[in-house]
Amino acid sequence: MSSPTIATYGHGTENDFVILFDPDSQYVITPAQIAAICNRSSGIGADGFIRITKPDGKWFMDYSNSDGSIAEMCGNGIRVMARYLVARGHLPEGIFAINTRAGIKHLRVPLEGDISVNMGQVTDEMEEIEVTQNGKTWNGLNISVGNPHAVVFLDDLEEVGSLATAPVVSPQSSYPEGVNVEFVKITEGNSIQMRVFERGSGETRSCGTGTCAVALAATLHTKGKLPATWIINPPGGRLEVSIDGHSNATLTGPAVLIRDVDISGFLLE
Repeated sequence: MSSPTIATYGHGTENDFVILFDPDSQYVITPAQIAAICNRSSGIGADGFIRITKPDGKWFMDYSNSDGSIAEMCGNGIRVMARYLVARGHLPEGIFAINTRAGIKHLRVPLEGDISVNMGQVTDEMEEIEVTQNGKTWNGLNISVGNPHAVVFLDDLEEVGSLATAPVVSPQSSYPEGVNVEFVKITEGNSIQMRVFERGSGETRSCGTGTCAVALAATLHTKGKLPATWIINPPGGRLEVSIDGHSNATLTGPAVLIRDVDISGFLLE
């Protein structure tokens, strides 16, 4: 009998992931298998799947959405991956780099407490877009964090209604590979409430790249100046995003490993 394939379940502000440690790239996980693992009814249940590899001696985040589609990276996911690498003894605490499809990201990882990741440059695409959901349409901002975001500001998040289906964003030509949509309300001072629909996953409890997009969008929306720091509260918890004078974002928040899980049954032919 072959050995079981053990992965780890964890989350960052309830944005949850199944993590497979595969430094030698022994596994070929198909999109269908990832979707089965992430299915909340019949699988482990998660917003995304992280395969930790180490090509050319450098740690790499092979990230997929819950439907099995490939994504550039995930801000909460990379912090959970970093927690795994330190907690399981693969790296010492401190500052280190993880490579992603959106480039190399540097993290500060203590043995306990919040993890910070330099998310790189957040860019205003200088384009007004429209977001439609449940028969309502709002103007929004097109923001890039290495992956695409549409940010909409509201007086009341209840206006959005259900996010069981993906919002329609136009012009569609601006987002050829789909888009993450953030609905936000500035509550007081530098605090923000947020709901998010992630492409390939649906509504999630949090989104790390989404909070970075929201932080820049909020600075623009309020006609503020950089550097700026925002406290962003998605349903899953509290995250802090600081953007420096060159529009580089640092995301800080918790990352927790919950339990190991056997995914062998999902990898059968």
